[in-house]
Amino acid sequence: MVTQEQRKRQLAREKFLRQQQRRTAARRKARVRNSVIASVLGVILVGSLALYTSGVMKDDDKASASAETTPSATPSKAPDPCEKAAPGKVETQTWKKEPAMSIDKSAKYTLGLATTCGEIDIALKASAAPHTVNSFDFLANKGFFDHTKCHRLTTNGIYVLQCGDPTGSGSGGPGYTIPDENLKDKSLKSNVYPAGTVAMANTGQAHTGGSQFFLVYQDSQLPPSYTPFGTISESGMKVLKKIAAAGESTGAGDGAPNATVVINKATVSKS
Repeated sequence: MVTQEQRKRQLAREKFLRQQQRRTAARRKARVRNSVIASVLGVILVGSLALYTSGVMKDDDKASASAETTPSATPSKAPDPCEKAAPGKVETQTWKKEPAMSIDKSAKYTLGLATTCGEIDIALKASAAPHTVNSFDFLANKGFFDHTKCHRLTTNGIYVLQCGDPTGSGSGGPGYTIPDENLKDKSLKSNVYPAGTVAMANTGQAHTGGSQFFLVYQDSQLPPSYTPFGTISESGMKVLKKIAAAGESTGAGDGAPNATVVINKATVSKS
């Protein structure tokens, strides 16, 4: 027979078990609820990210995305209008001082540039720029210009092809400098070097001309600081404009010409 005390202990134990069951059930419900909430939040977060990455952007972002996924048309480079260079190598000889005057200042001289793009003949101004013409006569006879590249073409602001550097870097020369000449030439009006002019390049300082020169294919606004010493023939201008039409390498208006312009042979002749 169950005593009263035993009955009390049994009732207490059953109460304890019921409490434990309720607590366990409550914990289970809480876990389920939290899991559902986390799942919902996860769906919202993922959905938001999906919207952000699949279309909800600023207009400039859309433009960037479109540019990345849509192939853009690449401008085709114009074919090289020039021929292969003649075999030979550039002379590297330099001299310490300007050559002694040997030309006849009263005579007519022509500089002939046999280039890979065609013949460019230049009537030289011996009487107006004797030091410059004498230097060109000296260098041409030494083969200094032969096999050298015309390294620079400008197509914006000024319109010139620059040549005469045996290194092709824009910093080369014969080792000596010559004085500026003919800076008040009647062809230079309103600080414009007209198309067809051939003039000396320099460092920006007076009397720093060497061997580099430029050929003007279109009127160019420049200060009268560059010795004008020649005029390009009509046929030579056609060659020069062909070179200019091929453009330059940077697309910024100043760089190496796209045309492979090499002076195969430079000759100064007296007439």
